[in-house]
Amino acid sequence: MAKLRKFVCYRKLERPNTRKSKYRKKSFVRGAPMCRIVKFNVGNLTKEFPYRVDLCTKDNMQIRDNAIESARLVANRTLEKVLGKSGFRLQVRVYPHHVLREHALASGAGADRFSSGMAHSFGKPVGNAAQLRTGQAILSAYINENNLDLARTAFKKSIHKLPCRGTIKVIKL
Repeated sequence: MAKLRKFVCYRKLERPNTRKSKYRKKSFVRGAPMCRIVKFNVGNLTKEFPYRVDLCTKDNMQIRDNAIESARLVANRTLEKVLGKSGFRLQVRVYPHHVLREHALASGAGADRFSSGMAHSFGKPVGNAAQLRTGQAILSAYINENNLDLARTAFKKSIHKLPCRGTIKVIKL
């Protein structure tokens, strides 16, 4: 399997001309990759919690789906160790709709015979990304008042998995 490109290549927001449709004729991108986020809602989904802690972004940028998944895993693992599976609810608030494309150029001996250069440079789909605006929530944890510090530390750990700067907001419901 090919190595992932550095995210600097895809960080900038661009126009999302990556329409996916169930009708092949209307779809710009043929065969978009699967979303790597396993679960969008984790924990106790039935209980009402008095507080919500949000992990928000400080920048306008794209975030790849595997970065969102790794941030979710870190936050979930930190909360689950102390509170168990029923003491919180963790929710991923963004969905990676944007399809990332890569125009891989052929290199090596004789590559000029079968490569098209930049004549047909739309690119093949290599992954998905979520397009985020400043202040948009990436993750939310619904939690009790005595566990607010735990949620803050969980989100501080998960900020390191994301390619952007983040803030943590506490909201009383």
